[in-house]
Amino acid sequence: MQETKISCIIVDDEPFALELIQNYVSKTPFLELKGKCSNAFDALEILNFEKIDLVFLDIQMPELSGLELSKTISKETRIIFTTAFSEYALDGFKADALDYLMKPFNFEEFYNASAKAKEWFVLKRKEATENPKNADFIFVKSEYKQLKINFDEVLYFEGLKDYIKIWIVNQPKAILTLMSLKSLEEKLPDSKFMRIHRSFIVALDKIEEIERNQVIINKQRITVADQYKNKFQKFISKNSIH
Repeated sequence: MQETKISCIIVDDEPFALELIQNYVSKTPFLELKGKCSNAFDALEILNFEKIDLVFLDIQMPELSGLELSKTISKETRIIFTTAFSEYALDGFKADALDYLMKPFNFEEFYNASAKAKEWFVLKRKEATENPKNADFIFVKSEYKQLKINFDEVLYFEGLKDYIKIWIVNQPKAILTLMSLKSLEEKLPDSKFMRIHRSFIVALDKIEEIERNQVIINKQRITVADQYKNKFQKFISKNSIH
């Protein structure tokens, strides 16, 4: 049976930590190192242009912290936080990290955390094989009913704390459902939808205009937030005639 391979990057502003974790990765047969970064911005460059499964992410870094970076990372990419400060542990788990390594950690601790990540990816890949993500709709619970939402009819999703407003073509009133935008994002096909703001996921084929840092859908202006600009610009460039 073929070994499950997990692509990963290391993000840490301490040179010694970068070298140590790189050494640990080289000793772990199922990990494939795709890059090491001394700051969060270099990591974003890799994450925006390459599919990365796992990030070994330091929390305390200058300018953009690991916790701030984690909020911009696709939910298909998992995180193992690495830090010398135990007070960040709760924040790390709130960010849905797979694990949390306290510096200084040894190879056994690193390997155990990596093995946990491997188990997660094995399970997810098995689910993807058995249940391919090719449906063009989802069901959501709204007012005690399960409503079918056809992707082709969605304009955009708007997050409101624990609720989501689903705006549909030719419907003046949004559908309200109890769900987080984060959990919804995991269920949507990347080819059709993109998160461009902490509170908005838009249907790419419903974008009518782009004006500076805003998209216009059904007369609604939605700002492209800074942390999503690179990914959105890549989409625009790919679909532009020069």
